[in-house]
Amino acid sequence: MSATVEANKRPDYDHVIQDIADYVLNYNVESDEAWQTARHCLADTLGCGMLALRYPECTKHLGPLVEGTQVPHGARVPGTDYRMDPVKSAWDIGCIIRWLDYNDTWLAAEWGHPSDNLGAILAVCDYLSQQRVAAGKAPLTMKTVLEAMIKAHEIQGVLALANSFNRVGLDHVVLVKVASTAVATWLMGGSREQLMAAISHAWVDGQALRTYRHAPNAGSRKSWAAGDATSRAVRLADIAMRGEMGVPGALTAPQWGFYEVLFNKRNSDQQLKPKQQWQFSFDRDFGSYVMENILFKLSFPAEFHAQTACEAGVKLHPEVVDRVEEIEKITLTTHESAIRIISKEGDLANPADRDHCLQYMTAVALLEGEVTADHYEDEYHQQHPEIDRLREKMVVVESDQYSKDYLDPQKRSIANAIQITFSDGSSTEQVAVEYPIGHRRRREEGIPVLADKFYRNLLTQFPRQKADRIFASYDDHQALLATPVNEWLTLWTQKAT
Repeated sequence: MSATVEANKRPDYDHVIQDIADYVLNYNVESDEAWQTARHCLADTLGCGMLALRYPECTKHLGPLVEGTQVPHGARVPGTDYRMDPVKSAWDIGCIIRWLDYNDTWLAAEWGHPSDNLGAILAVCDYLSQQRVAAGKAPLTMKTVLEAMIKAHEIQGVLALANSFNRVGLDHVVLVKVASTAVATWLMGGSREQLMAAISHAWVDGQALRTYRHAPNAGSRKSWAAGDATSRAVRLADIAMRGEMGVPGALTAPQWGFYEVLFNKRNSDQQLKPKQQWQFSFDRDFGSYVMENILFKLSFPAEFHAQTACEAGVKLHPEVVDRVEEIEKITLTTHESAIRIISKEGDLANPADRDHCLQYMTAVALLEGEVTADHYEDEYHQQHPEIDRLREKMVVVESDQYSKDYLDPQKRSIANAIQITFSDGSSTEQVAVEYPIGHRRRREEGIPVLADKFYRNLLTQFPRQKADRIFASYDDHQALLATPVNEWLTLWTQKAT
């Protein structure tokens, strides 16, 4: 009996890889809303990074791997004096952006934070701009940064619309790696072949498990995982630009491809399904939809499925703050994704565990009338045992309508409702919040809050005069577009005046 011999005919690149490459190379962003939102996203994202620099657990990861390393034209890390190769700078920028879980969010079949890609984008653009200036050429401008952000958001977000990576145990940073690899290669001047090669390697890499995001293993890796993904993306882009061959069938190869090895479980019930159904589904073509609809975390550094619960808790705070000991039951009505991801009982081991606990965040909002990053720290938790007592009184209930509206592309709500019952039998009214302030439906209300958040975050790292200069550079849209990237990054270094 003869053994089966595999056909060794090299295939064309998978159509998904080709589509991503063609989009990055050829799409012209015409949506003014997308351009404006990208500017706000840029400011909000870096503001989150400035706030994160207050936390030693974050800053211990920053800086060159070899102390004292000097890198000609090295990429800067905002808020610091580090100047490093773009791979490590992308890691550091991505780390500070994501550390406090306060940057933007995308919710669909898969979740994620598309502004994580800014780590790769800023590092590459700053490095290339300095190289160009040194060679007597014009640097890249911030318009290129915003365009790269729009495209990276779109790649990550459209892939997430109908494809649940979490259902098969994979972490959403796979999408950060793919999107960042695509735009980094484009920024470096990659050809279509080089783009496809780089993107194929991003899929081949082998993807992170979600273990570190969930009880009982939740930990701070979730705060640097995106930085890790963006730095790998820059490295893969560099490899492709050196002429390294790609892997055309990275997704579809029988037995060895991404679909068969890593995406071969049903997204709805974990049962195996026919092979032809393992491939990605797409609800729309790549454009600028994701940036236009991005969700901002404007009031609370909290996992996004709990944002409206925090809003509802703050609204109820005046009614309950003087009656905490009388509370008998707290009914939390929410949607399926929140229950699956962040509903937790029992001990919470660390800040990363607490900022992904629906009940913990709700309890803080009820008690304090606000939720800040400091409320997740061990010191605060140890000093407030009433937080855990309130958690024990919470009953989490799914609303079928909330779950349906969460997935409705015309709504994409993230609803939560809270009602408090007291020991004397009285109760508050149910306070429901369907759309958080960072939602597109509340954009007019939200942008002033975003600007205020950005300015306050700047003041955590810079003197007021310098914060004013950085804020002014964000506030003037046309001026920002024309600003050279290397000059803009100089504003963000600690030594610059």
